[in-house]
Amino acid sequence: MSFKDLNLNKPLLRAIAEAGYDDPTLIQEKTIPVVLEGNDLIASAQTGTGKTAAFALPILQLLFDKQDAPKKGKKIRALIVSPTRELAIQIGENFKTYSTYTNLRSTVIYGGTGIEPQIDVLNKGVDILIATPGRLLDLHKQDVVNLDYVETLVLDEADLMLDMGFIDDVKKIERLCPEDKQILLFSATMPFKVEQLANTILKSPQRIEVTPTSSAAKDISQVLYYVPKRNKIELCLHLLRNTIKGSILIFRRTKFGVDKLEQTLLKNGYKVETLHGDKTQNDRQEALKKFKNGYVNILIATDVAARGIDINELDAVINFDLPNVPETYVHRIGRTGRAGNIGHAYSLCSADEKTYIKSIQQLINVQIPVEEDHPYPLDPKAKPEVHRSKKTGSKHKKGRKGEGSKKKKKRWY
Repeated sequence: MSFKDLNLNKPLLRAIAEAGYDDPTLIQEKTIPVVLEGNDLIASAQTGTGKTAAFALPILQLLFDKQDAPKKGKKIRALIVSPTRELAIQIGENFKTYSTYTNLRSTVIYGGTGIEPQIDVLNKGVDILIATPGRLLDLHKQDVVNLDYVETLVLDEADLMLDMGFIDDVKKIERLCPEDKQILLFSATMPFKVEQLANTILKSPQRIEVTPTSSAAKDISQVLYYVPKRNKIELCLHLLRNTIKGSILIFRRTKFGVDKLEQTLLKNGYKVETLHGDKTQNDRQEALKKFKNGYVNILIATDVAARGIDINELDAVINFDLPNVPETYVHRIGRTGRAGNIGHAYSLCSADEKTYIKSIQQLINVQIPVEEDHPYPLDPKAKPEVHRSKKTGSKHKKGRKGEGSKKKKKRWY
């Protein structure tokens, strides 16, 4: 199937061709006709399946016929709500690319940066607004954003939105839009919370599922290293020196872990950038830019910070800490091995993470090959390490006896 078969108009087809896309991906094939017919939709699709174009193209097509309103008179007719700034910015870039040959205007608003420039753009009038929930509600309160004319509402990465605690904001935003709007809900996984949300706000939606979340990409070689927790950093350095080359994304569970690993790698002469929730928006964009342009070849990130950022040409993913949610493993490794290239996924597993490996292997239905030939093997009988404080407590034990009184003295009685 080609994009022409999806009944898209010439300006869109031209922009798609110039962006270098030839054939639609599976999610685009299934989604575009449903959106063009005006139906509500609930789609389960992971990052990297091309889902942004799956909603961006039909939305642009639907708005195309009404696009010639003067700029002043432009009303927000499509609203895309996204959980993180990175995702929002990326969706914004996609809309700009696809709408090159139309007069449709789009803009992105998100927190963490100055509000004034965003207000200026909104006052000039836009057709399509991409926003993170907090900043959207702020600007609505200030009467800068008017959602009375929204025809299509997209909730992207709904599972992440709910994980980040945006459920009430999402419901509020939905209520601020007209009742007869079309709602498109996209989610990488379909936990009960997302199903519940869909049932309360969608009207007889069509369901589309692309690649069940459990299937780990076929073009990825996966390797597992069992290693004591205290030796993970040494093993990571050993692999970077001898085995893993190219552009590498390393996942850690916490911001503290990200920073700690960054310091070690920098000391060892590696070019590294990091992504986590405490970084300012500009720092995160700068880090991504350096990584994409090849100025640094290693990016260390937490799951939330890395979710939805589009990095093509990734040679390897390292799971420094294993995720306790098995689906997260599938998302992480799915970032490598795209577009017909073979990707590599390396996982470092300490004794206390063995249960995670069990549930990951059950989900993907694959026994991940174990590499035993490395300098820091884990004793198979090793119990999970318990971190004990180095302090041994007060030198005065119970009763605070001095040293003298502890020697067996002859008592007078």
